[in-house]
Amino acid sequence: MSSWLSIGVIVFTLVNIAACWWLLQTNSKRRKGDPQANETMGHVWDGDLQEYNQPLPLWWLMLFYITIIFGVGYLLLYPGLGNYAGMLGWTQDGQYEKQLRQARYRYGEIYDRLADLSIEQLAQDEQALAIGHRLYVNNCSVCHGSDARGAPGFPNLADDDWLYGGDPRNIEISVVNGRAGMMPPMAGAMSEQALDDVVEYVRSLSGLSHDEAMSTRGASQFTSSCAACHGSDGRGNQFIGAPNLTDDIWLYGSGAAEIRAGIVNGRQNRMPAHDDLLGVERARIVAAYVYSLSHDDTDAGGNTDQ
Repeated sequence: MSSWLSIGVIVFTLVNIAACWWLLQTNSKRRKGDPQANETMGHVWDGDLQEYNQPLPLWWLMLFYITIIFGVGYLLLYPGLGNYAGMLGWTQDGQYEKQLRQARYRYGEIYDRLADLSIEQLAQDEQALAIGHRLYVNNCSVCHGSDARGAPGFPNLADDDWLYGGDPRNIEISVVNGRAGMMPPMAGAMSEQALDDVVEYVRSLSGLSHDEAMSTRGASQFTSSCAACHGSDGRGNQFIGAPNLTDDIWLYGSGAAEIRAGIVNGRQNRMPAHDDLLGVERARIVAAYVYSLSHDDTDAGGNTDQ
């Protein structure tokens, strides 16, 4: 912060501390009057509840004084007064680096061992899966869910359907570099009737109920406007993340309204990169955990409309 702002923060903080001290001092003494008289201040509540002319209890005052002294000591040792760095030179970045060094020292041998394993091998290693699960819960579950089965707009990671491919390398790339998926809005390229026809055709691709006549008309419009990404057969393109439209897995829902909204407005999804947050070693372990979710023989991992 600027020097003037720093000075303002310091002055404001110290004035508040001094005001608290003064307030305690003024309330630690009996108000003017006969010290022997059991007089009241003249205030009455609820008919007979009165305020007596007595100072605050000493033990109560001591707690406040200790709090003030602690606060002043804290502000001297640690940053809190504008740009003043504190006598100990503590910083949150320094504390983070210290904890990071401690973690590397504590877990270094574990990660060194896991670094020599492939993702397929990591997916079979109990220790790696335990670490991967914790990393997933802390960094991925907010979008994909604690059970990894996703939500509208967030892919299910526990089935065998993958926008960019479910092999270990592609999963690792997704975790490390993130993904930016975009479907352009097509409202300007189609008439209202053509939009309705394409919706019916798309629904027909996955065996959903549809209007046969509209679907037939929509096929040619799909070929000219949609096949470049989704393929002429509607099976998608994992290279660019274009979803398969012929299965029963829908990221935003399979209803006519949801499909039409996607065509009209387009879709923009972004998965953030986790390289800087996790590092390559931990990102690989997360990728192995995700890989294990859809390659576990005990879990069919099926998915229904989302």
